[in-house]
Amino acid sequence: MLSLADVEAARERVVRTARETPMRHSHTFSAMTGADVHLKLENFQRTGAFKIRGATNRITTLSAAEQAAGVVTASAGNHAQGVALAASRLGVDAKIVMPEHAPISKVNATRSYGAEVVLHGHDYSEAAEHAHMLEREEDRTYVPAFADEQVMAGQGTLGLEMLEQCPGVDTVVVSVGGGGLISGVATAIKANRPDVRVVGVQAEGAASLPQSLERGEIYERDAVDTMADGIATRRVGDLPFEVIQERVDEVVTVSDPEIAMAVLYLLERSKTLVEGAGAAPLAAVLQERFDYADEETIVACLSGGNIDLNTLTTVIVRGLVETGRYVKFETVLKDRPGALDDLISVISAAKANIYRIQHDRSSRDIDMNAAEVELELETRGHDHVADLIDKLEANGYEVDLLV
Repeated sequence: MLSLADVEAARERVVRTARETPMRHSHTFSAMTGADVHLKLENFQRTGAFKIRGATNRITTLSAAEQAAGVVTASAGNHAQGVALAASRLGVDAKIVMPEHAPISKVNATRSYGAEVVLHGHDYSEAAEHAHMLEREEDRTYVPAFADEQVMAGQGTLGLEMLEQCPGVDTVVVSVGGGGLISGVATAIKANRPDVRVVGVQAEGAASLPQSLERGEIYERDAVDTMADGIATRRVGDLPFEVIQERVDEVVTVSDPEIAMAVLYLLERSKTLVEGAGAAPLAAVLQERFDYADEETIVACLSGGNIDLNTLTTVIVRGLVETGRYVKFETVLKDRPGALDDLISVISAAKANIYRIQHDRSSRDIDMNAAEVELELETRGHDHVADLIDKLEANGYEVDLLV
């Protein structure tokens, strides 16, 4: 099984390419939770995510003949960029298979690091199957995203940094997709500080680990559905699962809306851009998915920041909805002069700000002498939304909330 010696040896190789990322104490999240919350900013890593650590260690340990033949891998994005940059630094040819619907920003970034990108399959599993075919046909070495001891050891260097930067840590929270990151981190931490608790976090729409731990064997989902594409895997890897069973204390799940709120809070309060997979650990802390004491020192690992801008737009809107700062509703007005102005007056008196109004007389669901109006408003929280709706209904408007 993966050992501390493996991780320490990996550090000597990884330091050539990866940077030591900062740790930041968060007054905001500490005040919100009552804990002593620190953020490990791995989103500041080269390529924007932790994956370059494992990729560098794996490619560095290949023989000269294997490096000459080139490497191939499959990835939803972050591992792709890690392999591409690590291979480029070592002069190794890299071919990356990415799912057809991978975020375009991650596809373009991978190509910019010098790798050839092949788009194939609907998800990671189908992309990986095609990558293994290329491995056989072109005699390349496959660089696994997580189920490989050298990859896991490389990711474990993150755990060494967390212990050094926050020696008083009580709990480390890490996102889990295939399990390579948490298995490496848990190995580094438990070997040095067995008293430190390691908590894994999965997105509800891609959670397989809780069931796997309960059954004592790996459970594979039929499909995944989550905004956190970096951890959108159907199952954890065989090697990581063995380590997780022995060294991870607890695994919890968070929903996509909760992840979206964490992304929004990080942007607004910490001025930090993090992707869904990277925000999941903070979401678990904010939602108290595991028990922790007041002033307990918690390190949330923000594992990556490569979020697609279209996804970011959706996440921001969803986060605003969840915090009661954006509301969308429709109502029906009499089709007469001044009716819309009367509605706006009620909204203005309630001190809500109008983003958009759509006025429709053609809907078949309303009377001939009526008009359907859809509005998007900026609000100040759930209490403000409730007060606004009360005022609208008190003035005779029937309100149908859309989000």
